[in-house]
Amino acid sequence: MIIQTIRPGVEGLSMQDVTLTVYLQESSEALAIQDRPLILVCPGGGYAYTSDREAEPLALSFLAMGYHAAVLRYSVAPVRFPAALCELVRSMKCLRDHAAEWKIRPDRIFVLGCSAGGHLVASLGALGHSEEILSAAGLPRKDADCVRPNGLILCYPVITGGEFAHRGSFDNLLGPEQAHRVEELSLEKRDLSGMPPVFIWHTFQDQSVPVENTLLFARALRAAGIETEMHVFARGEHGLSLSNELTRNSEGGGTEPSCTVWTQLVHTWLSERCGY
Repeated sequence: MIIQTIRPGVEGLSMQDVTLTVYLQESSEALAIQDRPLILVCPGGGYAYTSDREAEPLALSFLAMGYHAAVLRYSVAPVRFPAALCELVRSMKCLRDHAAEWKIRPDRIFVLGCSAGGHLVASLGALGHSEEILSAAGLPRKDADCVRPNGLILCYPVITGGEFAHRGSFDNLLGPEQAHRVEELSLEKRDLSGMPPVFIWHTFQDQSVPVENTLLFARALRAAGIETEMHVFARGEHGLSLSNELTRNSEGGGTEPSCTVWTQLVHTWLSERCGY
């Protein structure tokens, strides 16, 4: 394996410790597969931190399925919107710029987000190609297509700023100075016509980020005609990550056997788009 660490931060906007860690499977003449799809992981953490449980463990899981992987440790509070989204946009540009060198299939770059990371990833699909975000990221308008993902994987995502909001995520993302933008960043209300295909899962029992976040977003995606696969599991607390012993949290929670199948389901979804 080859590991590369990139700093996709924006000077004057980002935190100093923003990193993009890229995990590349080495190619070999003995292998039929040379160029591989890549899964870019954005951990959750309520825009207050980036969760270790939703970072490298997820990347390694996708590596085991045959993909390249990457993890973005993006800016969090007290840094505000649009810093994290600009860093994700710049990460997409970096991955596509290095696709030939790193043997990444540039037309098969998928972005995964958990919880608040899901909001960030869904924002990439809805807003990442906008003139406001490209300009803030220091990229020209012509790079709009370059930063578009080929699919989104949303794990128990924060979506809405309305009745079912995870209020802490929006407070951390916007702060008091941008509190007026909550509705604008309530993603079920955005124009979603340009979104790529979406895989989304949640649990009915989630008390932190209610399942209505996923249901509202799926309804909006349906109205926009966006290909979507959705799974709602009956049991499971918030922040399950892999939902198994590998990502059990330090308090002994964070597992639910019935939800571990989500990685198999998303592998099938990805295989239909990647050929393996």
